[in-house]
Amino acid sequence: MESPKILVIDDEKLLRWSLEQNLSKEGYNVITAEKGLEGLELFSAELPDVILLDIHLPDISGIQVLERIKKENRNTVVIMITAFGDVQTAVQTIKFGAYDFVEKPFNMDKLKILISKALETVTLRNEVSQFRDKISQQYHFASIICRSPEMVRIVDLVRKVAQSDATTILLQGESGTGKDLVAKVIHYESSRGSKPFMDINCTALPETLIESELFGFEKGAFTDAKQMKKGFFELSDGGTIFLDEIGDMKLSTQAKLLKVIENKTFKRIGGVRDITVDLRIIASTNKDLHEQVTKENFRSDLYYRLKVIPILLPPLRERPSDTLLLAKYFIEQFNRDFKKQVKGLARETEQAFQAYPWPGNVRELKNVIERAMILENEEYILPEHLPAEFSAQNTGALPAESSAITIPSGGLDIEEVEKGLIRQALEQTKWNQTRAARLLNLTRDSLRYRMQKFGLLPEKS
Repeated sequence: MESPKILVIDDEKLLRWSLEQNLSKEGYNVITAEKGLEGLELFSAELPDVILLDIHLPDISGIQVLERIKKENRNTVVIMITAFGDVQTAVQTIKFGAYDFVEKPFNMDKLKILISKALETVTLRNEVSQFRDKISQQYHFASIICRSPEMVRIVDLVRKVAQSDATTILLQGESGTGKDLVAKVIHYESSRGSKPFMDINCTALPETLIESELFGFEKGAFTDAKQMKKGFFELSDGGTIFLDEIGDMKLSTQAKLLKVIENKTFKRIGGVRDITVDLRIIASTNKDLHEQVTKENFRSDLYYRLKVIPILLPPLRERPSDTLLLAKYFIEQFNRDFKKQVKGLARETEQAFQAYPWPGNVRELKNVIERAMILENEEYILPEHLPAEFSAQNTGALPAESSAITIPSGGLDIEEVEKGLIRQALEQTKWNQTRAARLLNLTRDSLRYRMQKFGLLPEKS
């Protein structure tokens, strides 16, 4: 393993020699520079782990060197060296990003301890940076696997939203359609990608705790508040907060959330100071929020504030061209995870996948593939490897040869056919969306999505 590298930038020759001798005995690789510009060149060329930097240098000041180092790599650990009487200046360097400072003449043993702690910080920062890079590589536009026209349009919309300054986004769709994936893609593909992403499941937080978890509290705010705690909104500053299943949030909390969304300002519980944050709020739900507003289970003002940019994710049964594509993707993923070499789905399994309605959507598809690959060792996933509901499910699908629609020799426009069927269902039910959706075996959200897509608005009497 390569020895940690320490760069010493100081104009005192004796000090440079002493540091090089003492630190080399500790196993460090020590390089030295007499002037600031020389030190900057060595920094760029050698990429040291820790820098010992004198405040007073013959060409440029140590503070100027510090600023340029931090501009090039903000994670670099810099320990300032200062003469007696310059402590106030040294303290100022902390504000510019210095890790700590030591006064001349310094105790060598204490300096070695400080360097050791600094190296621990370097290791931690590198691990955090690698973790963030790994996470960001998982969530990008290409990670939304699709080829169906609807999903391709949604990915295009997600791309525009991620690269915009939009701070309020509402994701809607059935459970398992990938709302959490889309939220992470929007975050990591945006300028906020290096900042925190806080994933909050509104159903997992007890009513008695949700306010303190979101907004934090001051020491002594209540019996068990033994110290101040920052809430999720404060911890998300600069990044994104994802409020999953917001349709289940209690009305009392909705009112407080509305104020935060509008002003990006809140108070900790027991606090008197306003805290302002810069963040993007992405909310998601599998409920029809418009219907929840009608039932007075959800605040209308919060609903319309969240609905600045609504994105409706269609269920998997409505994007059948994506089913086998997703299956192939998950097989490749689990081949890597489980060290297997499954070649794909058997032809009969493909037919079963395309006929199955996938009530659990993409999440269910992933689970079915994972289960088969854990329990079986065949080259292909066979129908007998699938859960019992596949054989028990009566999808009601017509055989291809008895299809009610005959394709004319000149071809047809599939979207016009779909538009016509939706109009028929609406007219047959006198534009009752719930009953029309039931006729077409769609959810009400999916029907409304198609009505918007085709410009089918309720007829005025």
